[in-house]
Amino acid sequence: MGKFRHIEEFFQANKWRYILGVFVLIFVDGLQLVTPKLLGYITDSLSSHTLSMKQIYFYGFLIIGIAIFVAVFRFVWRMLIIGASRDLEYWLRNKLFSHLEKLSLNYFHHKKTGDLMAHATNDINAIRMAFGMGIVMMTDAVFLSISTIFIMMISVDRRFTLVALVPLTFVAFIVTFFGKTIQKRFKRVQEAFSNLTDKAQESFSGIRVIKSFVQEDEEIDNFSKANENNLNENMNLIKIWGAMFPLVIFLSSLSFVITLYYGGLLVIDKAISLGQFVTFISYLGLLTWPMMAVGYVINVLQRGTASIVRINEILDTKPEIFDDENSLVLDNFEENIEFKHFSFTYPGAEVTALSDINIKLEKGKTLAIVGKTGSGKTTLANLIVRLYNVERDSLLIGGYDINNIPLNLLRTKIGYVPQDNFLFSCSIRENIAFADENMTFDKIEGAVKITSVYDDIMDFPQKFETQLGERGITLSGGQKQRISIARAIAKEPAIMIFDDCLSAVDTKTEEKILKNLKEVTKDRTSIIIAHRISTVKDADEIIVLDEGRIIERGSHDDLVALDGYYSSIYHKQLLEEKIAREE
Repeated sequence: MGKFRHIEEFFQANKWRYILGVFVLIFVDGLQLVTPKLLGYITDSLSSHTLSMKQIYFYGFLIIGIAIFVAVFRFVWRMLIIGASRDLEYWLRNKLFSHLEKLSLNYFHHKKTGDLMAHATNDINAIRMAFGMGIVMMTDAVFLSISTIFIMMISVDRRFTLVALVPLTFVAFIVTFFGKTIQKRFKRVQEAFSNLTDKAQESFSGIRVIKSFVQEDEEIDNFSKANENNLNENMNLIKIWGAMFPLVIFLSSLSFVITLYYGGLLVIDKAISLGQFVTFISYLGLLTWPMMAVGYVINVLQRGTASIVRINEILDTKPEIFDDENSLVLDNFEENIEFKHFSFTYPGAEVTALSDINIKLEKGKTLAIVGKTGSGKTTLANLIVRLYNVERDSLLIGGYDINNIPLNLLRTKIGYVPQDNFLFSCSIRENIAFADENMTFDKIEGAVKITSVYDDIMDFPQKFETQLGERGITLSGGQKQRISIARAIAKEPAIMIFDDCLSAVDTKTEEKILKNLKEVTKDRTSIIIAHRISTVKDADEIIVLDEGRIIERGSHDDLVALDGYYSSIYHKQLLEEKIAREE
């Protein structure tokens, strides 16, 4: 498959814009070829004293008319070609973002945010330049070069033309020599920019940690190093581009020197007229730009090609999670969940995350999961949302293999509150109504009352329209958790998963929220993951995970009586609460 396979669709839809734009550009270039010929004729007429005032006015108005036509049609080709390149930028950026949104979670575990941002900015800008000004300069370089040289040879003197153009023939060799090096260095520039962007994004996201550990100076130093590397890579590119460009200009200037010397001799010997000499000089001036454009267009095209390759790498990446040919045509399914001798290992990992898990959760029941950090609790929740692929017939929802349930239907039925409580940089109302932008205010208000965050919101000056900072940084940890829970409740899903989402809430508020959640979850299939026993004790079944295996299971009373891991945690937390009350 070719390099342009992912943008072929755009060119098919916009080919006539480009074709018409190139046609108008050639027409404008053709008009520019008329003026030197007129100047030569006027010069010869002045030399022979045969030019009348009427002819002066005529030629003057003709030259002005040509200039007006050139200006008007130059605007037309810019709107067609440059406009199309801007549309390509818009179209390709949308396509890239849409593709990234469809990629699986595992992809983002191995790609830096800064690198992806560089793809969406610098790389797409380079592609736009290649298919905008790159096409313009390539057309100028080809048409103006061939047309001008042809006219110079037939209207002035062939030998004179060949001698004057000798230095310009070396331009092709120069741009070929520098072209491959430019492409390699531009790729390193893009990588350096990606690293710089990623460093800045990471520092801003972790500003609280940086300040609490008093690492501002170290982070500034690390950013400075990344910035210096970005500067050095850009300078390496500029050096080679800076060397190529003056060489092209030097060779063009050398052609003028030869023209003045050799052409002057031809005029003196009356081999050519003064008008022909003026025409030749004018055409040589027109030829300088396309010859210079050769170097520039090579640079632009090399950058664009390097960027297309980088964008292709992303667009060629297939989602690991998708609806395949085995997907069922379903409108609904029962909300029961079953793990059958289930085992799971993360892609690329050697250690098994979950081993021989057997769980049967009936519709409307609540399952609680407790265990040490890293025991596999969150992994279990992620798999129900199908963030990773699992073996067939090992995880059933509604009696169907999860691999055969359409992703959109599956995830629409689930309300998931993850550990990180990610909030978007928009209003509180928009965050809660994330599942449905047309959600009624009554539903939003009801959800925040259930999670006991209503009073906090009403204390803000802008209330529900309060704009949150990045990742909800303007809120406390408890407020973020409760708004995240409200977002899931407002969705009104059939299955609810709460992954340690009350860890930042005090015990009194937790009790109030849990009491409210009982009403919400009584007819829904629910999974609660927590470290606090008070959060899970009322669940229909509780399982204890350790190193990916179920080591205990049963009701709260059964597990306390078992006198195992769960019982020890329970009694330890009771003691902690007693000490806290006495203090």
